Amino acid sequence: MVAGPPIHELHFEDAPNVDAVPGPRSRELIERQQAIDSSAVAYPEDIPIAFEEGSGATVRDADGNTFIDMFAGIGVLNVGHANPYVLEAVHEQTDKFVHTVDFPTEARLDLIETLDEIAPGDLRGDNRVVFGGPTGSDAIEASIKLAKYNTGGTGLVAFRGAYHGATSGAMSLTGNKTFKGEYTPLLPDVTHAPYPNPVEMDKGPREAVEHSLEEVKAIFEDPYGGVANPAGIFVEPIQGEGGVVTPPEGFLSGLRDIADDHDVPLVFDEIQSGLGRSGKWWAGEWYDVTPDVMTSAKALGGVGFPLSATIYREDLDTWGSGDHAGTYRGHVVGMRAGTRAIEYIQEHDLLAHARDLGEYIRTRLREAAEDNPRIVDVRGKGLFIGAEFVDADGNPDDDAADALQDYCFERGVLVWKAGRHGNVLRLLPPLVLTRDLAETALDVIVDGIESVTAERRTA
Repeated sequence: MVAGPPIHELHFEDAPNVDAVPGPRSRELIERQQAIDSSAVAYPEDIPIAFEEGSGATVRDADGNTFIDMFAGIGVLNVGHANPYVLEAVHEQTDKFVHTVDFPTEARLDLIETLDEIAPGDLRGDNRVVFGGPTGSDAIEASIKLAKYNTGGTGLVAFRGAYHGATSGAMSLTGNKTFKGEYTPLLPDVTHAPYPNPVEMDKGPREAVEHSLEEVKAIFEDPYGGVANPAGIFVEPIQGEGGVVTPPEGFLSGLRDIADDHDVPLVFDEIQSGLGRSGKWWAGEWYDVTPDVMTSAKALGGVGFPLSATIYREDLDTWGSGDHAGTYRGHVVGMRAGTRAIEYIQEHDLLAHARDLGEYIRTRLREAAEDNPRIVDVRGKGLFIGAEFVDADGNPDDDAADALQDYCFERGVLVWKAGRHGNVLRLLPPLVLTRDLAETALDVIVDGIESVTAERRTA
């Protein structure tokens, strides 16, 4: 069976094609939203747009403007907007049955078996899956419970720059103090170690890794500064919100050794980095390190259906019936969509495509950085890409990232930002992005980098 159309047939043909933005209909809908929606809504503050429809790696707004999407709903839409192969199964399943809690269905069991087929390293053939609620935070909460249940410990080790979600336990692991500052106290026994970012640390890759691992070891082993009753280590194999920080070699394997030495589970948060985003099924595979527990969400729901899962070693499956529960653990439509999305990635060899296209994008960005001291790093794996900006004094330059985002939006390319200081261009395009669309988008982005940094040099 052919898994749907080839990627070059998925997109709006006129992308990018924009008039003055935001258009009148977008402005009208944003004003309507501001009048009735939560004050917590944030995204339209950065990109004032009201969406109408999407196809592949392209979207249209309510005014008919067409954009190249280099954001993909924060990495949710790995097989693109409205992928017809996925939607075929969605429509079929929706007409039959939608919600089952955790009663068995073919859709549920097929997705579990498919996840086993693509599980990393020793987890393949030796795992259990527990589905959670609709967000990645739910998967993180499940992994916290699982770690505590199996170890009897309470102490959790996480990392500076980390983002794990917005619920209480997940927010405790998250490193952003501003994000969680109004909601303390959270989980009381969480310690954050430095994540090895050579740019932030002003160290070489090896020195950055050694420093991070020394700090983690001290958390476990320092008799006057460590965690008394550890339960697990929680880490993003590639930090997403932290700025697409790709750790140097030796970091994840060092964490694996520490976790083994102290008999605690190593938990990989693959919510943003997984399901092909990095050019491998799971970002941890780039480092040949297998976790004990792995979380997934975002792209797991195929074309945006809310679904999360925690995948873990079979010997950790010690909790009893009902020890982890949730009404939306049986989203059958999302499960069908997730399996179909994985099949589409396999059929169209999108892992290799992501690696090749990602290398092209990083090369274009590095060429732009060669004579531009305002870009201090271009990094990432596959189609998970970051470029970090600094000002004339070498300090993080979030204004440059903001200006670049605006420049691209006005010319029909949607990009986003990340980083502990908001100074990192973050690209998360759908894996179905074509070379032609990537070239067009990069022409805009590179011109934008030159324009934005030139203006700031003369300001």
